[in-house]
Amino acid sequence: MVLTLVFAAIAVALAVIGVYGVLAWTVARRTGEIGVRMALGARGTDVLRMVMKQGARMIAAGLVLGVAGALALGRVLAARIPEVAAVDPLVLAAAALVLTAAAVAASWIPARRAARVDPLQALRQD
Repeated sequence: MVLTLVFAAIAVALAVIGVYGVLAWTVARRTGEIGVRMALGARGTDVLRMVMKQGARMIAAGLVLGVAGALALGRVLAARIPEVAAVDPLVLAAAALVLTAAAVAASWIPARRAARVDPLQALRQD
């Protein structure tokens, strides 16, 4: 049981690092665009919302694929091991909720960084 908990914690950490890494890379690549948007009048909250929306799309796609995979593998396990239930909705919902919360927290850091971009400095970078 402890080993399963350790592997689950590692999986959550890898998911959070992955979401953070992808969004941080995207924000870094779009710094010029974000600077132009802010120079043309976009507020920090608009940029924050834009990056968080991108993160939410990524999270939603991951949840759909993850739940579908969990349901499929649950049936395979239930067919091979009689003591295993095919689907446990409470565990599945709890896992989805924890991963969603972790991914939203990981999305917040690059979004906040994008909202603080100085338009003048971003335009000079290009």
